[in-house]
Amino acid sequence: MRIILGVTGSIAAYKAADLANSFTKEGHEVHVIMSKAATEFITPMTLQVLSKNYVNTDVMVEPDPQRIEHIDLVKEADVLLIAPATANIIGKIANGIADEIVSTVALAGHELKKYIAPAMNTRMYENPVMQENLLKLEKLGYTIIEPRSTLLACRDVGKGAMATVETILAEVM
Repeated sequence: MRIILGVTGSIAAYKAADLANSFTKEGHEVHVIMSKAATEFITPMTLQVLSKNYVNTDVMVEPDPQRIEHIDLVKEADVLLIAPATANIIGKIANGIADEIVSTVALAGHELKKYIAPAMNTRMYENPVMQENLLKLEKLGYTIIEPRSTLLACRDVGKGAMATVETILAEVM
């Protein structure tokens, strides 16, 4: 399976390393794309080493002049997984905004099998606008991998922590 793993700016971004590593060890081809904010939590080099592929962080950077990276990635992929998915990226995708690599690939990848694993504060997750955006994504063919209820990084307790790596792997596989 060819998987595009979109990583966005959440403290849960470190779990993308386990996802990339696990998929790669299972023999799947993983191509990681990262929002600029995600690179503040985990380095592209970490994910490049684990995925064995170049990690794209900028839709305007084309490492191979023979490719249009955000389009060619989608043409070659079977699955798009965005984990962690912040409120920002969920809102962008739900409303057709494509202004960076993750949202642009999501817009181009509308025909792929799509998964999204939200990760945010409980107050943000429970916001009616967020819930509408998630419903919109479900109608657009995304499988929502529900977040967990737990003690969050901000010390609040509630639903919003990204699903476990094991849960995400099981859902995608």
